Amino acid sequence: MMKENTILIVEDEPTIAETIKMYLLKEGFNVEITGNGNDAIKIFDAVRHVLVLLDLNLPGEDGIKVCRNFRSRSSVPIIMVTARDEEEDKLIGLETGADDYITKPFSIRELVARVKVLLRRAWSPQMKQDRLMVDDIVIERKSMRIWEKGNEIKLTPTEFKLLEVLMENAGQVLTRDQIIEAIYGYSYEGYDRTLDSHVKNIRSKLEENPQKPRYILTVKGVGYQFKRLGL
Repeated sequence: MMKENTILIVEDEPTIAETIKMYLLKEGFNVEITGNGNDAIKIFDAVRHVLVLLDLNLPGEDGIKVCRNFRSRSSVPIIMVTARDEEEDKLIGLETGADDYITKPFSIRELVARVKVLLRRAWSPQMKQDRLMVDDIVIERKSMRIWEKGNEIKLTPTEFKLLEVLMENAGQVLTRDQIIEAIYGYSYEGYDRTLDSHVKNIRSKLEENPQKPRYILTVKGVGYQFKRLGL
């Protein structure tokens, strides 16, 4: 049986997959590789993975369909790794449920850093009060569960962290840089549209009318604000 700190690499280019595997093994992770979308779904069902590195261009089911399949059943962190660098492709991937996106060619060190950030967020012990409540929304940090008016809302790990950051600072306007730093611990070029995509996803799940949000407001030219109702 695979150990619990297993990362699944879904990549149809063997050289890239093996290179990533070598670096992750050095970091103490266990790694499983497949180059086929259909096989990825079968492997995902058989083993509890802590993170998935997912290519978009795959034989069998493509990466978007695989991501959608994984996300419908799990909140496991997903990083898309692909040569498709068009902004529209990135946004589609994020809207499907990916937590992060890195394009080829990429720095292995940067990829490993992003893996660590996502896993640190998922594994870190909670020093804050476990339950956070603002108006009709309740967050349980330890279980990463969210309710709005008693109805449970399913978010990805990155969406959860984004909502948590905004709720912790309810009533305050946070800049994009502040939000990105709070989520990732560092910022990197091109994340603005990615942040917008995550906010759009949260609104679609949380807001009664995503086009006229009550909770997460856009502050033009600055960033976002979680608005306390009645204020």
